[in-house]
Amino acid sequence: MTRDSDTDDDTAPTDDPSSDTRQVRADGGAASGADDVALDPWGSATVDDYRKLFAQFGIEEFEEVLPEVPDPHYLMRRGVIFGHRDYRPVAEAMRNDEPFAALSGFMPTGDPHIGHKLVFDEIIWHQERGGDAYGLIADLEAHAARELSWDEIDEHARNYVLSLLALGFDPEAGELYRQSSNREVQDLGFELGAKANFSELQAIYDFDGETDVSHMQSVVTQMADILYPQLEEPKPTVIPVGPDQDPHMRLARDLAARMRYFKVTEAFASFEVDPDERAIIAEAYDALSERHPEETIRCADAARYLENERDPDATDPNATTTDSAIMMLKEAGKEPLRPRTRFLDRNATDEAFDALIEAIDGEKRVYEAHVDAFDLSREDAEELARQVEIDHGGYGFLAPSSIYHRFMTGLTGGKMSSSVPASHISLLDDPSEGYDKVKAATTGGRETAEEQRELGGKADECPVYELYAYLLAGDDDEFATEVYEECVNGERLCGGCKEQAAELMEAFLEDHQEKRAEWEEKLDELDIDFDSDRKRR
Repeated sequence: MTRDSDTDDDTAPTDDPSSDTRQVRADGGAASGADDVALDPWGSATVDDYRKLFAQFGIEEFEEVLPEVPDPHYLMRRGVIFGHRDYRPVAEAMRNDEPFAALSGFMPTGDPHIGHKLVFDEIIWHQERGGDAYGLIADLEAHAARELSWDEIDEHARNYVLSLLALGFDPEAGELYRQSSNREVQDLGFELGAKANFSELQAIYDFDGETDVSHMQSVVTQMADILYPQLEEPKPTVIPVGPDQDPHMRLARDLAARMRYFKVTEAFASFEVDPDERAIIAEAYDALSERHPEETIRCADAARYLENERDPDATDPNATTTDSAIMMLKEAGKEPLRPRTRFLDRNATDEAFDALIEAIDGEKRVYEAHVDAFDLSREDAEELARQVEIDHGGYGFLAPSSIYHRFMTGLTGGKMSSSVPASHISLLDDPSEGYDKVKAATTGGRETAEEQRELGGKADECPVYELYAYLLAGDDDEFATEVYEECVNGERLCGGCKEQAAELMEAFLEDHQEKRAEWEEKLDELDIDFDSDRKRR
């Protein structure tokens, strides 16, 4: 969930989707023959084919949700933000002026750079659209996972916060904090840790017998960070990150569900089935109810249908799924088969379980570990379960959402690495140094000016074009499109293009550092301490 300046990459090549001639798709394009992607939150991540993330990890294409986002950020419009997990509730909250939140964190292991600016901008954009915004410094993670001293952490934390403020974060409307000084986060992390175990962390993060306990503890602290905006009330919450942080998001979503008092599902009989079995039973129920609309359908009827009448070509997700469904239906015998919404008891107190039973209107059946409601929709049942939970001391967490941006190519080609100064531009670089780095950058140009004019440049492979698309063109899609089309049509040569980009970068750094200086004078007024009192080592 945190962006680590030693993790190197923060985004990757894209172009402008407002142009009809664009080459890079919002699905991430293709790199033929790329291996499966390994997502390591603390490694040096690269992604050759972003589409593999959709199939391999279940990340959804952002392009599909884009029409639902009011006045989308240019990073969304240009496909730089390429994927999401469950972003629709956040988009819906924005459209309806309902509460929502955005949070992301930064591991203070070096200077903030132009890759981190993507995350800064995403937090600020959600804040400007009415969201509760949170910027956190993952200092416990930096100390545990990177073994930085607290003096180093304090210095880097100050620089991250100054850049976030200079780019437009409103500290009065939002919240800035350090993990080490937020007791609520630490307490929540302790509770979440009771729902996770070493085997799980080992499978997700490849931890082994040499992994420090503090490193493992930093993971549950990050889970607490992700859920922290919902402590006062459950609300849609988005975490903007690079795809290497997706393991954190998957675990956080799982833990949010495990903390809930009740799990709401759909069912057809008193026994519990998995989703695939439920789909097959639903198929039998629909067929029989259409055939006999006035009759009571019983479990044995559905079993006979599946054994004797089900289309042999019907989709069966598992060879044994139909057989297991038939077996359970036979065992239930004459029990009526009826759609119902089910409340499963996960962590509820006796008082909360009794209150839930009392709160369900209409026909219901009460069992030892669940309650079936026959007159409630799934959506209404979810809201009822959450309200009962909150009224009885639970959290009622909503599963957190996430959006993912591409990794940025280094100015020298290949990865953008903090350990290679020429490959990236720090937000603390002298403006003239930023100018020089852009002028020295690798391009997607041809070997000669004549070839460039004849064949056009390769903007989709050009780190300098990325600077325009990701940063220098700002909200001006027309300008970004113009740069792209002039390049690929051979009208723009690399020398002039780099000169223009270098001048824009120099101006950006000058403006950014002026605003940093203004905020530095007011930093003591903020409710965040940059002088840790932890023991030095």
